Amino acid sequence: MSQYYNPKRKSNIFDPNSNTPFRLSRSKIDLFLNCPRCFYLDRKLGVAQPPGYPFSLNSAVDLLLKKEFDIHRAQGRPHPMMSAYGIDAVPYNHEKINEWRDALRGGITYLDKENNFLITGGIDDVWINKAGELIIVDYKATAKDSEVSLDADWQIGYKRQMEIYQWLFQKNNFKVSKIGYFVYVNGKTDAKAFDAKLEFDVKVIPYQGNDSWISGTIKKIHQCLMTEILPQPSPDCDFCAYRSAVNEFENNEN
Repeated sequence: MSQYYNPKRKSNIFDPNSNTPFRLSRSKIDLFLNCPRCFYLDRKLGVAQPPGYPFSLNSAVDLLLKKEFDIHRAQGRPHPMMSAYGIDAVPYNHEKINEWRDALRGGITYLDKENNFLITGGIDDVWINKAGELIIVDYKATAKDSEVSLDADWQIGYKRQMEIYQWLFQKNNFKVSKIGYFVYVNGKTDAKAFDAKLEFDVKVIPYQGNDSWISGTIKKIHQCLMTEILPQPSPDCDFCAYRSAVNEFENNEN
């Protein structure tokens, strides 16, 4: 068992009798949409899904992109990539940019008083256009032969991620563009040799967000956490399917 995984967590558990706002991250909102049962087990009962392996290469690409855009942020000029795609904006130079990027200890936050949630999200980048609108930017990294896009069904999570970030900045009284951008980095696999380096193609993909689903979802999350009834599993949840199959065999043994 991983030393970092605690299947019987006692912290960060929803208490319906507490007056302290419950911290609800962007990723946990997405977990609820993917499987209410796994969400309930995690946030109400302290049994989270086992963690996956860390994507160290993706993290390295993410860090390097941030460093690169920060150079242009400090100089108040657009990154050449932005100019190449006709995006009339510059990286947003704000004193809280590093706080907004820190998903674990900071992030962009909003206190939802109606449901007593402190809703959080850790962004990758923010740009600002000539109209004073903030443009939310998310970095993605992959390595595949085909052209990168946002067309796969599973990428709905990417789109919801963008929409939550846009919503959070709006709730913090920022003027936010409906158009966000994914800086999508694709590792090239057609080189003749590795030669101790990996080259990438970079594509900037625009996406028009629609945050109309967020408020209703947050209310459903609150209702879910307030009940004592374990929600039904999602039919598409691999974790629930695995638990069900294991339980079936274990019950047959008895």
